[in-house]
Amino acid sequence: MGLIDDLGAGPIGLDTAVFIYFVEEHAEFLPLVEPLFVSLDGGRWSAVTSSLTLLETLVVPYRAGDTALAERYEALLSRSRGLRWSSSTGPPAGGRAPAGGRRRKNPRRHPARRGARARCTAFVTNDRDLPPIPGLRILQLRDYLGPRRRSRQR
Repeated sequence: MGLIDDLGAGPIGLDTAVFIYFVEEHAEFLPLVEPLFVSLDGGRWSAVTSSLTLLETLVVPYRAGDTALAERYEALLSRSRGLRWSSSTGPPAGGRAPAGGRRRKNPRRHPARRGARARCTAFVTNDRDLPPIPGLRILQLRDYLGPRRRSRQR
C-alpha cells in the first residue's frame, strides 16, 4: 500500500510542500504527489488547502522574479478541479498577495488545523513539527519513500 491507498474516503488536506513538489517536479517526491493530483483532477477525492499555501508557494518565485513559476502556482491553487479553500480562508484578493514570509510562525494557524475544521480525514505534509490535531491522520511524504512507512493518528 502507498500514499494513495492511505488517504481514505474523506476530503484530504494538502500542505504547501505537496504543491511545491508537484509544480517544481521534485525528483524524490514527484512520484508520490503526481498520482495524487491526477486523482484529484479525475474526481476521486476533494482536497482542501488555505491561502497560506498560496502565499508560501509564491515567496521564492517572486524573490527570483520568476513570474512564469508564480503563475503556475496561482493557476494550480486557484483553478484545480477538486481543490477548494478551507472555509475560514479564501484566495487573497485578486489571487495575488505579498509573499513576505517563508515559514509559519504560529502553529495554531497551520493549514492542518484548517483541514481538521474542514472535516478532512487525512493531511498530507512533510512538516514534522505539526501541533497535535485530534482526529486527523497526518501522512508524512518522507514515510512513503523508504521500505518503512508510517501514518500518525493525532
